[in-house]
Amino acid sequence: MKSLLTIGLLVLSNAFMTLAWYGHLKFAEWKWFSKLGLVSVVLISWGIALFEYSFQVPANKIGFKGNGGPFSLIELKVIQEVITLVVFTAFALVVFKTETFRWNHAIGFGFLILAVYFIFKK
Repeated sequence: MKSLLTIGLLVLSNAFMTLAWYGHLKFAEWKWFSKLGLVSVVLISWGIALFEYSFQVPANKIGFKGNGGPFSLIELKVIQEVITLVVFTAFALVVFKTETFRWNHAIGFGFLILAVYFIFKK
């Protein structure tokens, strides 16, 4: 149960992180947003990132073996990185219609799956 809760919180965290880091590139298409300066965009992104931290910190606290969770620190980081790439890829393909998923991306993701395999191998 803790593993599923940890992964779910990491997915939510990464959705907000992706929106904070890359959403402003799409928001620029909105007339009012396109007139904002860099400082305003950074502050809006920080506001969105607050939600990222609201999910990320509990995910790590619940998931960490040192707190009774199922994952080592390294395992938590690898899970988070894979989730980040999956969430980012979905975001890029759905929100930015100009992005394409190519064969070299698939191979890179395959290597990431191998990385997860080796990290979790006892």
